Amino acid sequence: MKVTVVGAGNVGATCADVIAQKELVNELVLLDIKENFAEGKALDIWQTAPVNLYDTRITGSTNDYSKTANSDVVVITSGLPRKPGMSRDDLISTNAGIVKTVTENILKYSPKCIIIIVSNPLDVMTYCAYLTAKIDSKRVFGMAGILDTARYRAFLADELNCSPKDIQAVLMGGHGDTMVPLPRYTTVAGIPVTELISKERLDEIIDRTKKGGGEIVNLLGTSAWYAPGAAAAQMVEAIIRDQKRIFPVCAWLQGEYGLKDIYLGVPVKLGKKGIEQIIELKLNEEEKKSLYDSAKSVKEVMSVLDNMNNSTVAK
Repeated sequence: MKVTVVGAGNVGATCADVIAQKELVNELVLLDIKENFAEGKALDIWQTAPVNLYDTRITGSTNDYSKTANSDVVVITSGLPRKPGMSRDDLISTNAGIVKTVTENILKYSPKCIIIIVSNPLDVMTYCAYLTAKIDSKRVFGMAGILDTARYRAFLADELNCSPKDIQAVLMGGHGDTMVPLPRYTTVAGIPVTELISKERLDEIIDRTKKGGGEIVNLLGTSAWYAPGAAAAQMVEAIIRDQKRIFPVCAWLQGEYGLKDIYLGVPVKLGKKGIEQIIELKLNEEEKKSLYDSAKSVKEVMSVLDNMNNSTVAK
C-alpha cells in the first residue's frame, strides 16, 4: 500500500509523520513544489524511525509526480494561507489553481487513488478537485468534520475533566463559522452531554468550536497543524485498513438532507472504497435550519469558483 501527501508544510508534514508512525503503509511519499523542502522533511521524519520503532519508508520529492505513481490514497494540503489585504475571491482563485494542477498530476500517475482535500477554503477546494478529477465523488472528499469534532470533544473534555476517549460527537455543515455541532448527538460514555452540561455553557463551547481555527491563529500567528494533520491521517487509516469508521466528512451531496450539487460536512462510512455510505440523520427543525443556513453560505463560495471557471471558458 502507498500513500502520498502533497504539501510538505506544517499540516502535510504532521500528517505524514502520523501515517509513518502508525505504520499504515509500506511506502509514503511527501511532495512539495519548494526545492528540497519535502526531501528534508522526509529525511527528518525517517530518522525518527529508530526512536519510535516503525518501518514505513518515506520519500521526499520536489514536484516529481512520477514518484507518487500507484498511490492508493493522496492527501492534498497544498495552498497559500490568506494574507493581509487578500480578498476571499483572491484566495479561492490562487488555491483553486494549485489544487487543480495537483489533482491533474496526481491522477496522471494514480488514476485509481482516493483523494482527501485539506487545502482551504476546504469546501470549495474539495469541489474544485472533484470538478478537475472527473471521477466518482466517493473518491474525492474533504477533511473538516474530524478536525472540528476533535476541537469540540477536546473542549468538552476540559469542561467535564474527563477523558476525550469517552466523548463522541457529530458535527455537520461547512468548515468554519457556519459549522453545525449537534448536542443531541453528543455523548459522554453513552450519556447525553445535555445531562452533564447546562445549555448556556454548552452554547459557549459550541461557539468556541466554531471559532477554533481563529483561536489558534490569534495565539500562534499562523494556522493550526497538529490537529489538522492528525485528523487527515485518521481518515487515511480508515481507508487503508478498511475500518468502516463513521466520520463527519466534506462529501458531495445528491439529494441527501434535501441538498443537491454541494460539498458539505455530513456523517459518512469510510472504508477502502472511500465514502461507502452517506448517513442521513433525522434532524429536528432547528438543526435543519442551521444546516441549510450553512449550506447556503457554502453554495455562495462555490459559486465564486463556478463564476471564475465560466469566465475562463468564456475567454
